[in-house]
Amino acid sequence: MRSRFLSAALVATVVVASCSSDDDSSSDTTSADDSSTTVGTDEALAVVAGEAFPTDRCAANEEAGTITFLTGFDYAAASSIVDVIAADDAGYYDELCLDVEIRPGFSSSNYPLIASGTAQFASGGSFSEIVAFSNANDAQFVATTVEGRSAIDTLIIKSGQASELADLEGTKIGVKGKLPPSIDVMLRGEGLVEGEDFDTVLLDGFDPLAHIEIDEIVGFPGWKSNEVGALERAGVGIQLFDPLDFGVPGSFGVIFTSAEFSEEHPTAAQDFVRATMRGLDDAVNDPEAAATTAVALIEANGNPSFLSAEGEVFRWETEAALILDGTPEGMGLGMPDVKMLQAELDAYSAVDLFGDMTPSAADFVVDLAAGVYDETATVIWPA
Repeated sequence: MRSRFLSAALVATVVVASCSSDDDSSSDTTSADDSSTTVGTDEALAVVAGEAFPTDRCAANEEAGTITFLTGFDYAAASSIVDVIAADDAGYYDELCLDVEIRPGFSSSNYPLIASGTAQFASGGSFSEIVAFSNANDAQFVATTVEGRSAIDTLIIKSGQASELADLEGTKIGVKGKLPPSIDVMLRGEGLVEGEDFDTVLLDGFDPLAHIEIDEIVGFPGWKSNEVGALERAGVGIQLFDPLDFGVPGSFGVIFTSAEFSEEHPTAAQDFVRATMRGLDDAVNDPEAAATTAVALIEANGNPSFLSAEGEVFRWETEAALILDGTPEGMGLGMPDVKMLQAELDAYSAVDLFGDMTPSAADFVVDLAAGVYDETATVIWPA
């Protein structure tokens, strides 16, 4: 397991991704295209590893006021939530003169609150979700970090019902709202179209143990880090069809803000990312401790979603492994890869997620993460 805790002496800059999408010269590990512009390079604001945090930068961060972060699902030990919890618990935001307040939220409900300025940062389900809700809210949301580089969804099928996707023709699949885009794209890739080759049935609630008992369906989509663990702990036999195995791109664990906030408070926005990525480093290197911290908040909040300590440890151990496995060597955790994100948008356009036009990924990324890492993919941290 890689650790990025120790800092090295490099000056941090704030980089804002260009809205241009016609630059194809970046490598697979490039976080933004070559036409990006750099702002905030004043030496008085520069963060240097091992040196005192700049007084002027501290003042600029304090001017941003209280920064409200909305989680994506209660205080669950999930990516883009647990890292913020870990950073706050360790005092990293305080060290960078940031006043951060964490509030429990729900992914799809966070977008209008960011658009209105009620909150400044939030957890999103995926990069595609952020782009789709940006259009729906007539807002300019920008991803600051993308931790998972594959879809978190998997198709859970009852044991013995299918040995390959083709076996699902003529069956019924349960859905919580609608098919996740990654599952839809995976099925279409095998010639299976909803409403033509199979049907979907709306599920009530979120209990996978209840859903798996429904005779009418062969299975349902779920998270690799949630429903799968609950079923396995109950001893239920299942077959999984993972979009990753079928070459379907995706993402999870995305933190986003508004373009307006990142432009008005560039140092605060970048230092929020800096502290969060240090929290992420802590969390992936000690998943059980990070999950335990999240569970304490869950219980203090009354646990309205009935989450269990065992389930949250499984959730974060699973997601931490996916994050580490999916991050190229030499690339900082959470750094957005515009080429990868564009591949995701291209794939999901095939299921009409964005209407008639395929969006440009570069329009929905603010490249703050690159400036918080040194050349060894280590978070740059002051003394």
